[in-house]
Amino acid sequence: MRTFNHVGIVTTEKKEGAMYNDVLSVWLTDFSQSAHKIEWLKFEEGSILPELVQTQTHMAYTVPDINRELEGKKVIFPPLVCDEHLTIAFIEEEGIPVEIMQIK
Repeated sequence: MRTFNHVGIVTTEKKEGAMYNDVLSVWLTDFSQSAHKIEWLKFEEGSILPELVQTQTHMAYTVPDINRELEGKKVIFPPLVCDEHLTIAFIEEEGIPVEIMQIK
């Protein structure tokens, strides 16, 4: 079962408090600090994330088993272990990117 986590909105400017993720080449804000669970993303040249993620707003959901959630879905970015607590992947649904997150 999916649980809503945040919405990611692409911007062309680095937002106050944004942190840089070297692996994904993106500046992003902490959605847990946003009353509306907004994560602002400013992509740098060479990001490994798909163009759809870099150009469209995405919805993000937590799931108990990321591999099971991806079965039969249109995976546009396979699972990436971000740290010992977080694995992410992106699928495309209804023409937009959807981030799937497994939090340990």
